[in-house]
Amino acid sequence: MTDTSTTAETTYEGVSMPPGGPHHKMLETDRCTAWLGAEVLLADPGHAKLRMTVRREMTNGFDIVHGGMVFTLADTAFAMACNHPQGEEGTITVASGVDINFMKTAWLGDELIAEAKPVAQAGRSGVYDIAVTRGEDLIAVFRGRSRTIPFNPEKVIR
Repeated sequence: MTDTSTTAETTYEGVSMPPGGPHHKMLETDRCTAWLGAEVLLADPGHAKLRMTVRREMTNGFDIVHGGMVFTLADTAFAMACNHPQGEEGTITVASGVDINFMKTAWLGDELIAEAKPVAQAGRSGVYDIAVTRGEDLIAVFRGRSRTIPFNPEKVIR
């Protein structure tokens, strides 16, 4: 693991986590989020915020951001909010279902921010809302339903 006490920006597998700033254990080996070029702005229990700039390979045949890229950014913020930044021994929280509504179009070069916050918790289940914005514009609203499950990384079939 890289030392985060230095003044240089730290990256884990390509995910930007500013020095002395927010860190999330889940992102240390998250290659998809690294590919997005995401920067962690906030990683608190139950609350997360990520920033991503739309690159050419993230656009579709209409030259606008592919909806899957917006979904993936929101889904990562959702996962961060559901899981403790330092991890939980023996459990992980995963999506049991999600919905997304696209409100506006995003374009090449746009800086998107996904912010996830909890709405409700009951036992091992939760509901989170994630807003994806570009400045003051609401690009998408993502609602995720979560479930906490037992997890033993040594028993995962790869």
